[in-house]
Amino acid sequence: MMNPPKIKPVDKLTITFLVDNTIEWMTKLPPGFIHEVPQHLSQPDVPKDDRTGVPFVDLENYCCGAHGFSALIETQAEGSEPQLTLFDTGPDSRSIIRNVEALKIPIERIERIILSHWHSDHSGGMLSFLKHRKVNSPPGNACVVDLHPNRPIARGIAPVSAGGRVVGRLPEDPKFEQIEALGGVVEKHAEGHAVSGDTVWVSGEIPRVTHFEGGLPSGVRWVEQEGGDDGEWLKEEDIMDERYAAIDVVGKGLVIFSACSHAGIVNVVKDGVEKFSRPIYMVIGGLHLAGTELADRIPPTVEYLSNQLRPAPVYVLPMHCSGFAAKVALEDAFGEGCVPAGVGHKVVVEGNPETERMMHAPTEK
Repeated sequence: MMNPPKIKPVDKLTITFLVDNTIEWMTKLPPGFIHEVPQHLSQPDVPKDDRTGVPFVDLENYCCGAHGFSALIETQAEGSEPQLTLFDTGPDSRSIIRNVEALKIPIERIERIILSHWHSDHSGGMLSFLKHRKVNSPPGNACVVDLHPNRPIARGIAPVSAGGRVVGRLPEDPKFEQIEALGGVVEKHAEGHAVSGDTVWVSGEIPRVTHFEGGLPSGVRWVEQEGGDDGEWLKEEDIMDERYAAIDVVGKGLVIFSACSHAGIVNVVKDGVEKFSRPIYMVIGGLHLAGTELADRIPPTVEYLSNQLRPAPVYVLPMHCSGFAAKVALEDAFGEGCVPAGVGHKVVVEGNPETERMMHAPTEK
C-alpha cells in the first residue's frame, strides 16, 4: 500500500446538522449528542413570555427539514485555532439560510465549503449561502468552494420501475462563475486532499470494490456533442464525482461523512480503512438505501458494518437518503449505536489521548 495520506488528528470535533430530511426532537440520544430545542432555550437572548417569565419554544424560528444534507464541521487540533468547514449546502435557497439563522451559526468563520457531489439536493443552497455570508462578513473575507471539476450539464431520474424513462431532471447545479460572483474561491479537486488546517480529508474518486453496491440505478446524465447543438440522456449509475470527508479524532478513530453514498457506504468505509488504517468511530450521512430498488443492499451493508468490520463503528447516523428500512435494520444491529440524528442536532466528540495508545488498526472477517 502507498503511504497513507497525512491529516492531523483532532482533539475535538463538533458537528452541527444544518440540513437533513428529518427533524427529531424527543428520542434519547447518546452522550455528546444535543437536541435542537435545548440549544435554543439555553441562549441568553431567548425570547421569554412576559406573563410567566418562561422561555418560548419559538417554533416560528426553529430549523426546518428538507430533502438534502448539510453539516457544519468544526475541527480543533492541538495548538491550533478551530476550523469551520461546511460539508454540502442542502437542496434549496431557503432551508439552509433559515437554519443557519435559527442556530446562530457564525458564517463569517466558515472558510471552506466542500461539495460532496454534483446533485442539487446537496448543491442547491450554495449560492444563497455565499450571498448571505458575503452580506454578513467583513470585506475580503473569502470562502473557498471545494468542487469536483466534472460538473454535469444536467442530471435526471429514470427509475427502473418506469422502464428507464426519464421522469424528471434535477435543478441546475451552481456554475463556477456564479460562485465566483458571490465571493467564492473555486478550487477544483479530482484527487484526495487535506483541508482546514489539514484536519479534514476530502477523498478523491471512491474505488468500487464490493459486488452488491451498484451505484444509482435511476441515474442519467445529459451529454451534448461538441458545439452543443444536440444531446441525449445517457445512463450514469456510477456518480464518479462523489467524494466523502474524514476526520481522525484522537483516541476514537475516523469520523466519516458520506452525503449520499452513491458509491456504496461499504466502499466508502473500506476506502477510509485502506487509506488510514484507523478504526471507524462514526459513520454519518445518507446511505442511499431507500426504496424498493435498493432494498437488497441493506442486509450485506448492515452485515459488513456490524459484523465483518472489526472493530465495528461505535455510532452510525443514517440520515438524508438512508430510508426507513435501513434505519430499522441498523438499529437492530447496533442498538443505541444507531442514532436518529436530524437537522438542528449538535454532536461533540472529544479526543482521548490515553485510549489512543491502546488502539489498533481495524480488520475484516
